[in-house]
Amino acid sequence: MTLRLVTISTLFPNLAMPSHGVFVETRLRHLLADEAVESVVLAPVAWMPIRVARLGDWARHAAAPARETRFGIDVRHPRYVAIPRVGQALTPHTLYWTLRAALRRLIAEGYQPDAIDAHYLYPDGVAAAWLAREFSLPLVLTARGSDVTQWPDFARPRRLIGAAIRQADALITVSEALGRGVAALGADAANITTLRNGVDITLFTPLDRAAARAAIGLENPYILSVGHLIPRKGHDRVIEAFAAIADTVLAGHDLVIAGDGPERERLTQLAKSRGLAARVRLVGAMPQPRLLLYYSGADCLVLASSREGWANVLLEAMACGTPVVASPAAGNDEVVRARAAGLVAADFTPAALAAALQSLLADPPARAATRAYAEAHGWREISAGQRAIFERVISRRQPARAPELVRSG
Repeated sequence: MTLRLVTISTLFPNLAMPSHGVFVETRLRHLLADEAVESVVLAPVAWMPIRVARLGDWARHAAAPARETRFGIDVRHPRYVAIPRVGQALTPHTLYWTLRAALRRLIAEGYQPDAIDAHYLYPDGVAAAWLAREFSLPLVLTARGSDVTQWPDFARPRRLIGAAIRQADALITVSEALGRGVAALGADAANITTLRNGVDITLFTPLDRAAARAAIGLENPYILSVGHLIPRKGHDRVIEAFAAIADTVLAGHDLVIAGDGPERERLTQLAKSRGLAARVRLVGAMPQPRLLLYYSGADCLVLASSREGWANVLLEAMACGTPVVASPAAGNDEVVRARAAGLVAADFTPAALAAALQSLLADPPARAATRAYAEAHGWREISAGQRAIFERVISRRQPARAPELVRSG
């Protein structure tokens, strides 16, 4: 039997921002390819009643089409009202109203979902919970990172997240650490399943290092840092770690940082202040097929994040035969479990990152061993696990609960 889902997430790529939330799209793509499942995606895009021309990502989101087909998946981008910084308390409600109208239209077109598949607990999961109650649909929520480690620090989001996870028919987390966090927020531990992200070992595959560097116009060997240019990703700590050993272990190496974001100028100035302007290269964001070249050409990937759910870049680098140094953020030790994969630094400081880099580069694992480690983290098991969860919650569908959650808050 083919299961019909409606997938809900504001973290989903669109034509204007093809890398935004690509990890949600990737998991869904594999589920639909591996199992008898179909889905229509409702990926709302923020709209603000003010000019957005100079507001970076907000402006790019505004350019997203109302509807598109991505990898054969019907993806719809209805607009919801969002006010930067001051409007987060309202966002679950504006998101719910937008999704409610979009789901009604979808059903009127003849698509009747068997369940709601929602990603990210706040505000997406909260709005999805209200929809599930109104439309009497089973609800599966997937927690992904800061929706567990950051949003619950605020009283109102914590209360709404708690209500949503208690309502959910099933909860998925991408790491065991997040599973413990969701349980601490009030979810029944028996209702939580950890299904870690896999890696596309067909797309991410080892290329000759020298050839990969030549293809992207880099002559020197380099270490790599990948992610949005925001404080949480810790690119500044990578620059400081690089500076500490730039004239010893990393003499002759460059540091390449792939990603875009508001920290770009600060990072550029930091590299300049350390005398490394010519050796620290900020190359911007790029699609995954091109990122393959950067992974393959690197001697090591460094991930210095202060928080993570499940860092996809770690396995992507490993699949290209490139070992990693990761911060001790919760979940990273679940990805890096063997020397073939790389090392987890002792703490978050630049000194600890530099020490781990020194150790790894002094005795790097064989590329074949790193690749083999990544190959054990494919998608088929994860897709089967998702299918089993959806089958279970659909088969035991219960009458709608009391409607108080719809107007909670």
